[in-house]
Amino acid sequence: MSEENLYTFENPEYRHTYWHSCSHIMAQAVKRLWPEVKLAIGPAIDEGWYYDLYAPFAFTPEHLSEIEAEMRKICKEKLKIERFELPREEALKLMADEPFKVELINDLPEDAVISFYKQGEFTDLCAGPHLDSTGRVKGNALKLTACNAAYWRGDSSRETLQRIYGVAFPKKEELDAYLTRIEEAKKRDHRKLGKELGLFMLRDEGPGFPFFLPKGMVLKNTLIDYWREVHKKYGYVEISTPIILNRKLWERSGHWDHYKQNMYTTVIDDEDYAIKPMNCPGGMLVYKSEPHSYRDLPLRVGELGLVHRHELSGALHGLFRVRCFTQDDAHVFMTREQMQDVIQETVRLFDEVYSVFGLTYEIELSTMPEDHIGTVEEWERNQEILKAAITAMGKSYTVNEGDGAFYGPKLDFHLADSLGRTWQCGTIQLDSQLPERFELEYTGEDGQKHRPVMIHRVVLGSIERFIGVITEHFAGAFPTWLAPVQVRVLTITDRTNDYANELVAKLDALGVRAEADLRNEKLGKKIVEARAQKIPYLLVAGDKEAESGQVAVRTLTGDKGAMSFEEFTAKLMEEIKTRSRENLI
Repeated sequence: MSEENLYTFENPEYRHTYWHSCSHIMAQAVKRLWPEVKLAIGPAIDEGWYYDLYAPFAFTPEHLSEIEAEMRKICKEKLKIERFELPREEALKLMADEPFKVELINDLPEDAVISFYKQGEFTDLCAGPHLDSTGRVKGNALKLTACNAAYWRGDSSRETLQRIYGVAFPKKEELDAYLTRIEEAKKRDHRKLGKELGLFMLRDEGPGFPFFLPKGMVLKNTLIDYWREVHKKYGYVEISTPIILNRKLWERSGHWDHYKQNMYTTVIDDEDYAIKPMNCPGGMLVYKSEPHSYRDLPLRVGELGLVHRHELSGALHGLFRVRCFTQDDAHVFMTREQMQDVIQETVRLFDEVYSVFGLTYEIELSTMPEDHIGTVEEWERNQEILKAAITAMGKSYTVNEGDGAFYGPKLDFHLADSLGRTWQCGTIQLDSQLPERFELEYTGEDGQKHRPVMIHRVVLGSIERFIGVITEHFAGAFPTWLAPVQVRVLTITDRTNDYANELVAKLDALGVRAEADLRNEKLGKKIVEARAQKIPYLLVAGDKEAESGQVAVRTLTGDKGAMSFEEFTAKLMEEIKTRSRENLI
């Protein structure tokens, strides 16, 4: 990064420091207004900051406005922000009135450096870094955005705190643009749209277990049909493996030791079993079920497997974080010589799929975590293969140290939607550990037995989560090929009911998802309601259209005029066939 950009929001480290300093300014404002409030922690996050507070009252929007006003005063005071260190006893004495800070200090290692930051009358326990002055923060470009409940240290048995979120920018125009984007995101919230469009529902009877409704199933199955089509094109075969498998299998795969806290378990005939959190071990058994030759490799095996993972209730979020989902999994078994080619082929498949939805991505290489299996040498070799494969394709990547799967390094694909938000969906995980643990073999050209290597990969990630992503990406107005209802025929009077039903029958015969609205309602109301359902095409079937055999076409963007039914269907079928994201009519 150039020298002039080091101290701008283009630099993630400066942005993080800016927001971290804002969290201290907010805490200082709170303590000025209500000295009895106790401080917990206040980190910078991906978009702004939060501070956890223990207060004898509930913070209201009016309280947040008061805090904002006090923060602006602190910014205008241009208080110098100074760092200092203290021995443990003195640190505890300084924080004696802050029980959460005392607990944090007591939990620090004996040899830890205990540092503080001071601005005016306010001092906070903190490792930093921070800006040099509160005057660096623009008071007119900050906003407190929400206040939610949070448990101290994420432990539901501990104190309930209040978490106040905020965001700030160097310029008010940037804050305004951000707030506008947030408001647009609220309108696009997949939970809201999922209910309005009749796609899915979430019930207290099954937290984290979504119910898909008829229109949602059309959307889901259309997505799966496309998945199957593109995977057949790339030479994949499809399998299905059991949802419940015994403990011995999960011990062999390493999941029982490294992933058990996320697994649901049961006992059958006095033997431990687990509901699968991933499809990999079953895929190993399928490969092992028959002998393989080098001529069979690479062997591309796909599975739309239903998996279950235990997630904390506080982490559940619509379709984005659930406890049960369909993973569009695949495992590719190969020789070492084929690794780079297979990785590049997989990236090309990703490129094809994501382009259909208008999604771009950034790649992140996740390296060896502390909790891993296999040697360091194997990890480093596999990491270099991933790097070489994508670099040779002219693609760049960032490194996420220590975030690989326990069995191997991976490439994560972070998709950018229409609002510029990113979602981690696709992944390519390189694994030489499970083939070893399951003693997988193939007969080489030399007639000897060899160990294959493999990749685990998903392109959509989770069908459910991907539906959430594209629902927000398209704001519920799915491209015609994906829309649950593609055409709705609207009548003006009962006289044209037969004509409307005839049109629907013809569309149905072409494989188009169509329906008729024959209600005795005004046309204007029918159009408004159909547009609220984000239906791509509306055909008005009045007396004039019935006599001429034409249709009056409307889309979400406006009136397209009258045309023959044949002309309409020709363009419609081309739009569906090409999976266009734009109306061709």
